[in-house]
Amino acid sequence: MNKVQTNAKRFISAYNSIDYAIRVQHNFKRSMSFSEIVRKAVPINFIVRKYEDDLVDYGRLRNAIIHNSNENFVIAEPHDDVVEKIEHIAELLTTPPKAIDAIMDRNVLCVQNDVSFRDVIKLIATSEYSNIPVYKSGGLIGVANGQRILDSLGRQIVKSENIDSYINRTTIEEVLLEPVPYKNYEVVSKDATIEQVLNLFNRNRKLLSVLITKSGTLNETPIGIITTSDVIFLNDILENY
Repeated sequence: MNKVQTNAKRFISAYNSIDYAIRVQHNFKRSMSFSEIVRKAVPINFIVRKYEDDLVDYGRLRNAIIHNSNENFVIAEPHDDVVEKIEHIAELLTTPPKAIDAIMDRNVLCVQNDVSFRDVIKLIATSEYSNIPVYKSGGLIGVANGQRILDSLGRQIVKSENIDSYINRTTIEEVLLEPVPYKNYEVVSKDATIEQVLNLFNRNRKLLSVLITKSGTLNETPIGIITTSDVIFLNDILENY
């Protein structure tokens, strides 16, 4: 009997934590049902999107576990694995892991705006860094990466430009000032969660990197950088958190 009560109470406690966290984080009305807030949070919350079907099922199970609004009157018992999973989701939503903690052992390589295009190409080719933030007078002006390099070189080839001459006389700032139809980087603060970073990648399929600074401003030196190659790694952290 104790196990039945313990499992039920653990389930309800986790359910209530999830319900509260989603409503507070996204400013949903108290009058909305649990299934409504789950559906509305799907496009804007990576964790809710990942566990959408489970959360909807848990909403139904919650109604089967208790009688009316009396949470002390238990009429059903959730299985151990169900309790463990809903507690896991509740932990992810209420005390989510921070992105910076996942990459604390990495350095960030930056360059100044007046570095030549050739030198940046060589730097990317010879180092382990595929995304290099570029700064001018302390402020971020963009991120140099393989896609920007290919786009820029491709435009010069179309114009029959001498590529060797072009990369020698052009600074990386000039390359980054070339117009592109999308933004391929974002900047977040050190408090950004893994969920928030993954959500940025989900919303913008052209996004290549997320820079982490102390307070999330462009005039700060980055303390971390996350790229598309880290998405699976970050997913694994959430799975095992």
